Amino acid sequence: MTTRRADERTPVVPLEAGAGPQNPPCPACGEPLFGWIEERPGLAGPVRRCESCGLGAVGGAGGVEEALRELDRLGDDRGVRIANRGGLSASLGDAGWAGLERGSRYLFTPEAVRRLVAHRDQVVKSARWSPGRGLALMWQTILNAFTFGRNGALARFGRATAVPAPATWQRRLDAAISIAAALPALLVAIPLELAGAALGRGSAITVTLELL
Repeated sequence: MTTRRADERTPVVPLEAGAGPQNPPCPACGEPLFGWIEERPGLAGPVRRCESCGLGAVGGAGGVEEALRELDRLGDDRGVRIANRGGLSASLGDAGWAGLERGSRYLFTPEAVRRLVAHRDQVVKSARWSPGRGLALMWQTILNAFTFGRNGALARFGRATAVPAPATWQRRLDAAISIAAALPALLVAIPLELAGAALGRGSAITVTLELL
């Protein structure tokens, strides 16, 4: 029987070793993007994610300029408001995460934003949790676990774009479930989102930028 010496260590494989046609480079940091979610209704293709900065890319990696344009689209005079792919709701929801809206192209984290804007000589001045939006995303993520479609409840409030279920009976059932489960889901969402925020993993983040 072969024994292993106590000082032997399992070799650490760098992320770069996974680079290849199936794992294109992340627009933000250049590390390989790995598979996360298969193609599904409402998305332009499968979703890949970066294990280094956390960026998610839907339907292909794209490049720095495309990712920056998408980031700028999320900004206003108060900052750039992102659904945090590194948040607790994204980890719990996976393919049912409410941040996976119809037409999504890039899914950001504060670290991905930091690395991305460095390409144009900007830095992140602050990254703060957005409690209202964060709670809404956590609440909808929980509801998505029980429905055939996605984001129907937030869409009714004009806070998201729904991806409805394909069949009429499924859509009717989703509406009934959303009504019946709204309050219980909220009671679960509140402590989960507060815990996520305390761990630095809130569901929604507002990032402010400044030039170097």
